[in-house]
Amino acid sequence: MTLVVVSSDVSPRDRFVTIYGRKPVLEALADYDLRVDKVVIAEGSSGPAVNDIEELAADRAVRVQRASAHRVKVLAGNGRHDQGVVADVLAPRMRPLVDALADPATAPRNLLLLDGLTTPANVGMILRTATAAGIDGVVVPHRGVAGIDPLVVKASAGIAFHAPVLRAGTAGEAAERLTDAGYPLFALDASATDNLFESEFGTRAVFVLGSETAGLSEEVRERIADRIKIPMHGGVESLNVASAAAVVCFEVACRRGR
Repeated sequence: MTLVVVSSDVSPRDRFVTIYGRKPVLEALADYDLRVDKVVIAEGSSGPAVNDIEELAADRAVRVQRASAHRVKVLAGNGRHDQGVVADVLAPRMRPLVDALADPATAPRNLLLLDGLTTPANVGMILRTATAAGIDGVVVPHRGVAGIDPLVVKASAGIAFHAPVLRAGTAGEAAERLTDAGYPLFALDASATDNLFESEFGTRAVFVLGSETAGLSEEVRERIADRIKIPMHGGVESLNVASAAAVVCFEVACRRGR
């Protein structure tokens, strides 16, 4: 497991994935490739699954805390599905975007920036694909994008815990920081004239993936350097955002291998 160095004052939200629900927490505790930092169980929660969670946590020397049901709902951020249990899982490659850009010599070359993607399945599949293709980082803002929760983890087949996630407040803040650091931002647009497979991106580039319904936010749109398209055939107008991300990721991977 590769750990990424982060600054000492990093928020826990930029280092851990908070999962909720009895089955997801049990699965995380049973996976010895994951480091579970702590488990919080709502007062009054009981039953075989809770017992198993406490036993597995004890076996792994993971802290278990009891808290009010309200506190657990707040920690989970999803009161309908927490089932009285949450856990913090260390994501070893997750770090703030500002840390990733701090040293130009080691800064990532190719990035994805998610803007307005609120469907957990899409976010999870994009994290899985980007990791498989060797993309240096996926910027997942804390606001305006589906949080990395059990639904995203499931869609990624567990890869979300190990993906090179970079955190920022919003997509607009990330776009500003990236352009200030010299990264050109490229947006996918079915009506664009430039072709993904024929365009030049230079040594560093950010590919922005926007909402399929609302498109890009205004703060991001104004910082786009160029728009590119994935050529379509057979009467198909466009691809799902996760499918489009896969095409982009492996085009980048192919160019690296040339």
